[in-house]
Amino acid sequence: MNTNKKSALIVGILFILAAVTAIIGLILYDPILNGPDYLMEGSKHANQVILGALMELMLVVSAVGTATTMFPILRKYNETIALWHLCFRFLEAIIITIGIISVLSLLTLSREFAAAAAPDTASFQASGILLKAVHDWTFLLGPLFMLGINTMLYSYIFYKSKLVPRFIPILGMTGATLVFICALLVMFGVIQQVSFWGAILALPVAANEMTLAVWLIVKGFNLSALSSESAKTDRAS
Repeated sequence: MNTNKKSALIVGILFILAAVTAIIGLILYDPILNGPDYLMEGSKHANQVILGALMELMLVVSAVGTATTMFPILRKYNETIALWHLCFRFLEAIIITIGIISVLSLLTLSREFAAAAAPDTASFQASGILLKAVHDWTFLLGPLFMLGINTMLYSYIFYKSKLVPRFIPILGMTGATLVFICALLVMFGVIQQVSFWGAILALPVAANEMTLAVWLIVKGFNLSALSSESAKTDRAS
């Protein structure tokens, strides 16, 4: 039981860390991702951009950490779905990492542009547009598309197992559906990801993660549900 309580605490902390680092990273990226003068502004704010990349790397570590810490618990109730969650969470982390590489590559491009005596602006702009597009697509596929799938998977197991109060996984499954719809709408150009409707559709899944994180830190997993499942496993063996 002490192990399960420690696992709940770690998962809760990692969920909060993931949310905080994701927001800070996006803010720190502003000089190189937004505005027409990003090729000049990126190199001027190089340390800020690198710090943003470090924040996102912490996000990647947090995502992998939640997946690996939750897996031994989730697999007791549905090993197939638990494995799906683990794989899709790793895929989410890989996609985010590709986005980080694209931003750092854009920073290198910005530095080269600033250092060039007579830069070929059109060529630099073309390369910059491509790298920004890679980041934009990874920003869509990781934090929205894959997030919707992952949240639905673990929320379903939480709902069936009663490891946490059922209002939390209900919020999670609702949020997962809405953020997945948001990803599709952004993908087809109906709305912008960073927009009023994007924020509205993403709000429930963010609320679910923070509610779940606080619950796990304060209360942990439902010990009676864990004991009941352990007893079933013992009788089966």
